[in-house]
Amino acid sequence: MESNGKEQWFAIRVTYCREMKVKAELDELGVNCFVPMRVVKRMVGERLVKREVPSVHNLVFVRCTRAWLTEYKQHTELPVRYVMDRERHAPLVIPDDQMASFIAVAGSGSEDVVYLQPNEQALQRGDRVRIVAGLFAGAEGVLLRVKGDRRVVVSIAGLVTVATAFVHPSLLEKLPSPSPNGKS
Repeated sequence: MESNGKEQWFAIRVTYCREMKVKAELDELGVNCFVPMRVVKRMVGERLVKREVPSVHNLVFVRCTRAWLTEYKQHTELPVRYVMDRERHAPLVIPDDQMASFIAVAGSGSEDVVYLQPNEQALQRGDRVRIVAGLFAGAEGVLLRVKGDRRVVVSIAGLVTVATAFVHPSLLEKLPSPSPNGKS
């Protein structure tokens, strides 16, 4: 369960693609936050222009206490709301290890990461693995074939899923499957 005094990762929604404004405001306040980004290439005239844009619009991850985030929501001029955990009817709290793996993959800067829909059935199959070396070292997820390549898929509880670029099998360590009672 969550504690009002303990810093945790929360997912918050903003509207009208203002995630970068919220991130800038949180950065200015010294609050740890994360917005997954990707590079988009466009031709402007005869020049190829690269620009970094959010990978998932209207979503910001914030590490703070619930009390602080509630206070922030009341005082910011930007429209911010919690992403709710539908089972608990409470704001979604993301475990630190899950968020660390997500940041390792989504924040890598690799152009080969792929975002998937959270309801894809394939996420229930495959081996749980940890990447032991390389760009995504330390990330844990499920090994799946996505777009023809072997990738490690990292999910945040039905909210967002990201897949690494191709990962060579020599860089993977198989993790034990969770037991039926929920313990590894």
